[in-house]
Amino acid sequence: MKELKLYPVSLTEVVRARPVVERYIKPTQLIKYEGLSELTGAEIHVKHENHNPTGSFKIRGGVNLLHHLKANKVCGVATFSTGNHGLSIAAGAAWAGLEAVVVVPENCNPAKGRAIVETGAELIEAGGSFEESSLIVDQLCRERSLYYAHPADEPHLINGVGSEFLEIIEDLPDIDVMIVPIGAGSEAAAAITTLRPFRPEVEIIAVQAECSPAAYHSWKQKKRLSRGNTTFAGGFATGTAYSMPFGIYSRGLNDFVLLTEDEIYQSIGMAFHYTHNLAEGAGAATLMAAVKLKDHLRGKKVVLQMSGCNAAPEEFKRAVSEPVFSGGWTD
Repeated sequence: MKELKLYPVSLTEVVRARPVVERYIKPTQLIKYEGLSELTGAEIHVKHENHNPTGSFKIRGGVNLLHHLKANKVCGVATFSTGNHGLSIAAGAAWAGLEAVVVVPENCNPAKGRAIVETGAELIEAGGSFEESSLIVDQLCRERSLYYAHPADEPHLINGVGSEFLEIIEDLPDIDVMIVPIGAGSEAAAAITTLRPFRPEVEIIAVQAECSPAAYHSWKQKKRLSRGNTTFAGGFATGTAYSMPFGIYSRGLNDFVLLTEDEIYQSIGMAFHYTHNLAEGAGAATLMAAVKLKDHLRGKKVVLQMSGCNAAPEEFKRAVSEPVFSGGWTD
């Protein structure tokens, strides 16, 4: 397996990653929504990472990592994913002209699987969970001399993702609160690394599924833990806390919100109703988190991360067919 010189997760490396990311990706919009602001009593802005190529924030980390792999003459890369990370690696590899293999769980979202294949990457469905898929990747890398692109413990990914938070601090330098979804943890780690040097007082709050709470319990108990993982929302579907991001978010997060499966579906409906965007479960979850925290957020400038839009059609159908949360429930 090819080795790659790694750099630390740091603001310096985030700044270095930004021009690499911007070769492929334009800055995403940060939009203030009056309806969400009225609903919460806060000034609500949404960062639309769902508008990126591949429909997710993760492409920022993917292109940064693949840039370094190509510069180091690595011939190919393999990874495991529930979808969005794998898609970012597959797209980044296609743009860099490198081979990519993505292993996904057997119950993976078919829309994400199809998108991975469309990049030209090899898709392997194996294992019943995110963590089981990782075992296949380790074997592949040994057999085919591929670089193992871990979805969390990879500094080039986190530094690339940090470019989105540079955009936020430029657009809203007096931000009070940043709310991000957390699965493997790269986005929370990037937010802490990038925002705090510019705005030390900013509150950074994570949201996760009750049915996949490994990051929450790890943060709460200040040690890495594994927990059950049964959520429908692929962006949350990780059963353990990973070392590199945990080392950052364990001491850097101010608070944590857990959502039920119904609340995650309601979040998708809220995203469609209030922002006219189709967002996936983890990508929309920050909206419901803001509602649950509205007493705390009142009067503050808040940015909600809409991190992805790659939900399965049946998830959208269920979400938009139910009443929309608007302080009470209404049709």
